[in-house]
Amino acid sequence: MKYIKLFEKFEDIHSICKEYSIKKYTINTDGSIDVDGNVDLCDRELTKLPLKFNNVSGYFYCAENILTTLEGGPKSVGGYFDCGFNKLTTLEGCPKSVGGYFYCYENELTTLEGGPKSVGYGFYCYENKLTTLEGSPKSVGGNFWCYNNNLTTLEGCPKSVGGSFNCGFNPIYDQLGDVDYKSYIKQLNRDKMLSELLNHKS
Repeated sequence: MKYIKLFEKFEDIHSICKEYSIKKYTINTDGSIDVDGNVDLCDRELTKLPLKFNNVSGYFYCAENILTTLEGGPKSVGGYFDCGFNKLTTLEGCPKSVGGYFYCYENELTTLEGGPKSVGYGFYCYENKLTTLEGSPKSVGGNFWCYNNNLTTLEGCPKSVGGSFNCGFNPIYDQLGDVDYKSYIKQLNRDKMLSELLNHKS
């Protein structure tokens, strides 16, 4: 009986993969799938992801839906990961490693906690409701764009950005103007070290 249920579960996974044109995949014992290639779930009116993903070698595209959660999202993506234009309030469930670009623009995010720890190229979190950049990856290979949010500080932002850093249309921008990102990071680090030193002495 147990094996019949397992077979039925796997048949459901095959059926869903066929519906969403996911072709080169392997079903793992926990019911998740590894995909050798791309996953395109864009503009399907999804409120949740239809499968439990593990590793995806190509890109993972789930933008322009009605997603409120990324539960079931892949642990790693070799290409880009795009969950923009949804209703997300958290990044929990997104991949921890993204080889290409990471897009989470135009959602309802107030924090980047739960987001990827490693991003190979650009990180785009603009037009959300972010009040902090805590949870950002430490290093971003390309651009880091966080404009049009509710940021009053850049604390928590990446320590290294390979491309441009854009924090325009935020309260912090009104305070600092055109931010010299590298100088700002150095100042944040100096302030943190000074604070830790003072706390240690007191």
